Amino acid sequence: MKDLLPAAQLGHVACAPTRGDAAHRVLSQQDFDAAEAEITQWEGYAPTPLVSLPALAEAIGVGAILYKHEGPRFGLGSFKALGGAYAALGVLQREIARRTGAQVELADIRAGKHRDAVAGITLVSATDGNHGRSLAWGCQRFGAPCRIYIHAEVSEGRAQAMRDLGAEVIRIDGDYDASVRMAKDEAEAHGWFVVSDTSWPGYSDPPRDVMAGYGVMVREVCREMDRAPTHVFLQGGVGGLAAGVTAALVQHWGEASPRVVVVEPDRAACLYESARAGAATAVEIAEETIMAGLSCGEPSPLAWAILAEEARDYLTIPDTLVAPTVRLLAHPLGGDPVVEAGESAVAGLAALIAACSDAALSDSLGLDRSARVLLIGSEGITDPEIYARIMAGEDMV
Repeated sequence: MKDLLPAAQLGHVACAPTRGDAAHRVLSQQDFDAAEAEITQWEGYAPTPLVSLPALAEAIGVGAILYKHEGPRFGLGSFKALGGAYAALGVLQREIARRTGAQVELADIRAGKHRDAVAGITLVSATDGNHGRSLAWGCQRFGAPCRIYIHAEVSEGRAQAMRDLGAEVIRIDGDYDASVRMAKDEAEAHGWFVVSDTSWPGYSDPPRDVMAGYGVMVREVCREMDRAPTHVFLQGGVGGLAAGVTAALVQHWGEASPRVVVVEPDRAACLYESARAGAATAVEIAEETIMAGLSCGEPSPLAWAILAEEARDYLTIPDTLVAPTVRLLAHPLGGDPVVEAGESAVAGLAALIAACSDAALSDSLGLDRSARVLLIGSEGITDPEIYARIMAGEDMV
C-alpha cells in the first residue's frame, strides 16, 4: 500500500460540524429540482459512470471506493458542464425578464425564441479552464456573446478549447483571483454580466445556480446507492463543488449523510486556512499548483456558509501525489476499470490513499474496512498535452 504513491505529509484540520440549516437554506431542494428538470432536457444529457474500485479499496484498507467519473459529461470533460451553462441560462432569463417585463421560460431561451435579445447580452467569467469552457459552451448553445478571463498559468490547450466554442479569451498577468477581479471590473464598466462560480457581497444568484447544477451529479450518484457512503472526499477550490455536493447529500441522506473531507493543494489552501481560522480566509498563492482547477486563493462566501456547518475535515496534499495518482487510475490494480482522469480530478483519491498510509491520520478520519468512500472525479482529460506528459512519466511539479 505504501508504494502506491510517494511518501507525503498531509495537512489536517479537524472540525466539529455545527449542522445548522445552511445545507437547506443556501441551496434549497427547489433549487436542485429546478436545475435537474432543466439540465436533463439538454441535448446530449446522460448520467456519468459511478465506478467501483474494489482492488484499490482492498489495497489501502477501506471497504469500498466509489468514483464518480465526470470525464464524459456533455463531451466537455468536466462536471463544470452542469454549472456554468445552467447559471448562464439563469442570467439570461432574469435579464430578458427585466427588459421585457414578461415572464421568461428557460425552455424558450434554449429553443431560441429570445435569440435577438440574447445576442445583446454579453456574459463574462474568470476561469482556470473548466468553468469557462462550460460557460462558452452554454453561450454558444444559447446565442450569447462570451468573454473569458484566464490567468498567466492557464494552459494554452485549455484557452484554445474555449476559443473553439466561440469565446473571446483574455489572458492576464497574475493569478486566478486577479482574473476574477478583472472580469468583475470590465463587466461593470461595459454593462456585461458576470457568470461566476464564486460569490461576493451582493452577488449570489449565478454561483447558487452553479452549485444547484452540481446537484444533478449527486442525484445520479444517490440513485445508484442503496445506502449512504460513510465518507466523501471533495476538492476545494473556491468551495462550490464541495458545498454543492455536500448540500445535495445532506438533503438526500439526512442524518446518515457522509463525513465530509475537503481536499486542497497545499499551494492553494484557502478552505483549510478558513477552517483553521474559523472564518472565510483568503490566502496568497505564491506558486501555482498542477491542480489548475483548484488554484484559488479566496473562498466563496456562499459555499463557505455550507462547509462551515457540514465539513468535518480539511486536508492539504502536495503536487507530488498528483501525477502518480493519474497514472494509477490509468493503470489500475487488479481488475479495477481504467479511468482517464485530469489533474484536479484525483485530489480526493490522492488524499485518501495517502491518509490510509498514515496510521494516525487514517484512525483520526475513521478510515477502516467499514469505510465506503465516495470520490468526485471532477474532470477527464481536459488538456491532452498535460495528460500525455504525465503518462510519459513526468510529475509536473
